[in-house]
Amino acid sequence: MIKSISDFKNVFFIGIAGVGMSAIAQYLAGVQKNVSGSDRYFKDGEFNETKEKLEAEGIQCFLQNGEGITSETDLVVVSTAIENTVAEVQKAKQLNIPILKRSEVLSLIAKSKKTIAVGGTSGKSTTSAMLFDILQHANMQPSIISGAGLTSIIKEGKIGNAKVGAGEWLVIEADESDGSIVQYQPEVGLLLNVDKDHQEIEELMQIFGTFKNNTKELFIANQSNALAKQLSQNIKHDFSSDEKSNARYVASNFKQNEFEISFTIHHSPFTLNAIGRHNMENALAATAVANQLGVDLKICAAALKNYEGIYRRNQILGNKNGVWVIDDYAHNPVKCAAAIASCQPLANKVIAWFQPHGYGPTRFLRNDFVKEFATVLREDDEIWMSEIFYAGGTAVKDISAADLINDIKALGKKAFFVEDRNNFVETMRPHLTANTVLLLMGARDPSLETFSKSVFNMV
Repeated sequence: MIKSISDFKNVFFIGIAGVGMSAIAQYLAGVQKNVSGSDRYFKDGEFNETKEKLEAEGIQCFLQNGEGITSETDLVVVSTAIENTVAEVQKAKQLNIPILKRSEVLSLIAKSKKTIAVGGTSGKSTTSAMLFDILQHANMQPSIISGAGLTSIIKEGKIGNAKVGAGEWLVIEADESDGSIVQYQPEVGLLLNVDKDHQEIEELMQIFGTFKNNTKELFIANQSNALAKQLSQNIKHDFSSDEKSNARYVASNFKQNEFEISFTIHHSPFTLNAIGRHNMENALAATAVANQLGVDLKICAAALKNYEGIYRRNQILGNKNGVWVIDDYAHNPVKCAAAIASCQPLANKVIAWFQPHGYGPTRFLRNDFVKEFATVLREDDEIWMSEIFYAGGTAVKDISAADLINDIKALGKKAFFVEDRNNFVETMRPHLTANTVLLLMGARDPSLETFSKSVFNMV
């Protein structure tokens, strides 16, 4: 039985190209495990950037045909998307090789280090990246396992979602969407927010409550989020973007000047190359944790001044013909509204395009999407949607993105449906003016980066 990362040497990942899987695979390779894996996106004679970068880290990649799993394999790791009927899972069972889920392996890794687990329905990747940067700047040599690539690590030619440092601290994202957050027992637990996303609020509060109870030393909550505030353990450790709050860490004097935000924490000035109040809150959360670990506020500010961002979070593709094009991973109602709000100071008009993912999630969040979009859109702003991204499976296709658009339109907002996203630019083009931000939003679909770049080229 595998109870720690010292109990295996040769590990194989089924679905290794996934962002969560590749991060753990790279981390284990960085602590001298023999790592290999397969993915359905790997094809003979076909270039795959993720495969190339994994192989550069010494990770052997295979087609998803079972040849990579042998009697020498000590452990097979699967994601929640991998079903028991997959041939490689069957081969592992025939060879009596232990099979663990991604989250179970991350839990084993977390037990091997002093861990900071970042939880919440929004902002986990960004806050994790900011905290990692602060701890690096403070010469604490941290490690990170993230759900998104950090630009600073991507520049090293890597995927960017994992790095092994020589220090004692590990920063991880604690995911509530599959309930795996309850498996971790971190030294430090950080709760950013609680908003309806994958589950109903009551279920989320139970999950995050367990996360709080499992935190061994220090639990820090966001006092400016009503539901996170209910789970606070001690206001003397907490943070808030409400200037009237009695939390220990309070951000004030927020300003956004084009693509730069500034604010103060305890009279210490902070400036970041980012947009939106939500990024101030993310920076505040990272600063609260770092300061509790002994990092001076001035060092936190100096680190964040050079923060370079993460993949597809407010990612600026450029300006063409007076139009800024921004790519964003926003995919739940609160995240989408925050992304739009962050772009509004940049131009008189925001045209936001959104591709919902999954028929079940879209059905579950329909009313919340409609409410958030209708609330955030200004008179000249527009929301466009293309049809729901379908990743396969047995989903009941009884809802369309057009239904959401019709709901938003009924509330008096400018909303448009273009079923095929490849027709988006030409259909939308007459709506563009020189003082416009074109914001592209969506998640889970691996082709979104390519699509966003094609939109920029066509504007």
